[in-house]
Amino acid sequence: MSENAADTVTIASADLEAEIALLGAELVRLDTAAGESLLWNGDPAFWAGRAPLLFPIVGTLAGGHFRHGGRDYALPRHGFARRARFTVVDRYAGAVTLRLEASDETRAVWPFAFRLDVTHALDGARLTTTAAVTNLSDEAMPTSFGFHPAFRRPLPGAGPAADHVVRFAKPEPAPVRRLDADGLVDPVPRPTPVVGDRLAIDDALFVEDALIFDRLESRSLTFGTDAARLAVALDGMPHLGLWSKPGAPFLCIEPWQGHSDPAGFAGTLAEKPGTVAIPSGETRRFAMSVALEH
Repeated sequence: MSENAADTVTIASADLEAEIALLGAELVRLDTAAGESLLWNGDPAFWAGRAPLLFPIVGTLAGGHFRHGGRDYALPRHGFARRARFTVVDRYAGAVTLRLEASDETRAVWPFAFRLDVTHALDGARLTTTAAVTNLSDEAMPTSFGFHPAFRRPLPGAGPAADHVVRFAKPEPAPVRRLDADGLVDPVPRPTPVVGDRLAIDDALFVEDALIFDRLESRSLTFGTDAARLAVALDGMPHLGLWSKPGAPFLCIEPWQGHSDPAGFAGTLAEKPGTVAIPSGETRRFAMSVALEH
């Protein structure tokens, strides 16, 4: 990490230690008690991210903008939270909560008042990240949220990268989606590469960018081998992205509420596929957890 102590906070349990950046409330380190790294290190030769949080959109908007209340607003891919500085509002040994609130800067691109509280909590060998989005506007707020953690491949103690698989809790026979050259969801579904409940991980899967599961049956999955693996709980997130780059030693496991616009989409923000409308004054929670299993 290049950040100094004032830019990150560290939490720990008997089995794990996690470091979280104030920029984006992003998990930037997840180590075992033995000091072995489970999280990708952000080497820019492949990808400088580690585990960004995606809010208030996931993916790319058609034309780079959305329409709401008769106006157009421009938002970058995956929204603005990952580039924003959060403040610590609660902290103890095993958990920390960080907050982002609406500002003049966010209102220029997102016309809603909101509060986003992100809690990272360790319990033994499990890390749970929960995002609580509160709508402080006078109208419903169409919202998406996504997690984007990159885990090492190979994982410590799991053997060769070529042996790593994703195993879903249920068979996943539904077609998957791919992105077009503009980062939008291609309207033509593709046959799933999942065989039963098992997906072998290799570089060929990601030549066309991410695998997008928009008809996901499973609410959990594992990644790794029988020797060591990560158990990931999706906790109600209806969509999933799996992504890497050919030759890169990581796999991103991305539970989402929402995804990129479909190619050709011209509707309003409220009509955007995958968004949820948070009523005025109410809070919607999005969560994922990851646990190391041997």
